[in-house]
Amino acid sequence: MNAPEPSPRPIEAPRNPARIPPRWFIRTAWVVHRALYRVTGGRVGLRHPSPTVYGMMRLHTVGRRSGSPRVAILGYFEDGPDLVTLAMNGWGDPPPAWWLNLQARPAASVDLPEGTRDVIAHEATGAQRERLWAVWRTLEGDADLDAYAALRSRQTPVVVLSPVPAAA
Repeated sequence: MNAPEPSPRPIEAPRNPARIPPRWFIRTAWVVHRALYRVTGGRVGLRHPSPTVYGMMRLHTVGRRSGSPRVAILGYFEDGPDLVTLAMNGWGDPPPAWWLNLQARPAASVDLPEGTRDVIAHEATGAQRERLWAVWRTLEGDADLDAYAALRSRQTPVVVLSPVPAAA
């Protein structure tokens, strides 16, 4: 007597394609977030990261063409002394202005819940990028990170903000 053949593996239902909110909604959320920070004197709007949720920081750059100060509120996580963020522009295709500013002038500063820190930016590449991208996948809300990234025509830069060493 022959053993019965194993039943075929169930076919997984295809995941819904990544869907991002309309651009007007994303931009409105950014305006509201900045306004909450400003109105509350910074008491609302920034947060520390946890092992499962990214934190929120304010990044101060200098406009690459204007030379004027620019500020953006971004998600981040800590990788040792470094802060790691994604240059994703709300998953829109063009790179965010703050990333273009950092490429022109990598020196910047960040506001964190505990204070301000001077940083130098660089783009993670190779194994470092893969390792940091994998961390983003583990954070709440970013389970579809690869699907969202696939909506863009270019690779989403992983940006590392390293602390500036204290002057001797």
